[in-house]
Formats: sequence, structure tokens, C-alpha cells
Amino acid sequence: MKVYHVPGTRSIRVIWLCHELNTPLEIETIPKFDAAFKASPEWRAKSPTGKVPVLEDGSIVMYESGAMVSYILDRYGPGRLVPTDPEALALYHQWCWFAEATFARPLGDIIHHTVIKPPEERIAPLVPDAMQRARLCLDGTEACLVDRTYLLGDAFSAADIMMGYSMMLAERTGVLTDSHPASQSYFALLQEKEGYQAAVAA
Repeated sequence: MKVYHVPGTRSIRVIWLCHELNTPLEIETIPKFDAAFKASPEWRAKSPTGKVPVLEDGSIVMYESGAMVSYILDRYGPGRLVPTDPEALALYHQWCWFAEATFARPLGDIIHHTVIKPPEERIAPLVPDAMQRARLCLDGTEACLVDRTYLLGDAFSAADIMMGYSMMLAERTGVLTDSHPASQSYFALLQEKEGYQAAVAA
């Protein structure tokens, strides 16, 4: 199994998960992830939108990090890092989707219009609204974490891996501050995990 990796991107989730599962993973770091590479026919054949990560496992090619997490758990980690209780499983799925579809979206807007896009393409008025939306997401996460260690309680799950990357973005964009102390403590705990450290260092 191989993941195409760019440091600081969602491939962190895949590397972290495989570390937690002790599942072998080849990491191919893309040395120059520029516009020409993203638009190349070879890369677009793997990733239609030109983004990372891409996961290859035999004939399987995937380009959504959340789907990769689910696939790896199903194939290489059945019964691990996912609750079996139906109510806990419902919350698990909700947090996985929330981390990417809801929380990461405004964080991505902030990063694109402050860092990634060329200055002439940035739309500065979008940033305050994105900050507000991201903080609203963090408010909900904070309320959950006030009385628990991880998103689902005392047990670490793959939902925390999904959320961990979003928390990393929240810290980098200035959304995660001491106004959300439970969330700060939670992210600090995630950062102590060997799997997180290995993924960030890759």
C-alpha cells in the first residue's frame, strides 16, 4: 500500500492511522507539488482534482482522505479504532464527517486566501467570515471535550485522527486559541502520540 504525500496535507491522516495499526505503508513524497504537477495527465489519472493524498493498494486508487481512513480500517484494522456500540458508532461517523466536511472547509478558505493563492487572487473579505464559521465549529467541539478525553470518551478512535488534522489547521490559522482550553488540551494530547509525530515528520 502506498500513499502519495505532501507534508502538512491530509496524507497525515493516512500515515498516522497506519502507524496506529502497525500497517506497512510506503510513503512517496512528491518533491515539487506545483501547478504543473497537479495538472499533469499522469497525476490527474490518479487524482481528478489534482490534489493529495492519493492511496494505491493493488488495483485500488483512492483520492479522498476520509474514504482512505475507512478503507484501511475495514481491510487492515477490523475491530480497531472504531466503536461497535450503535450509538457510539453514530457519533463516530458524525465526528469523522464533521472534521472534514464542516470544520476543515472554512479552515481551508482561510489558508487559501492568506497563504496558498497568489496575492492578486486572494479575496480578503472572505477571511473574517471563514474565521467566524471555523470558530463556530470549534465551539461545538469544545462543548464535547469539556468532560471527556477524546471525542468519543476515554477511548482514542479514528475520529480523533480525522479531527486531529483539522485541529492542526485550526492552530495554524489562529482559530484554536486559549479561548477554547478543552480543545487546546485535546490537541496537545493528540500531538503526544507517536503516530501523529511520525505523520507530521514524514
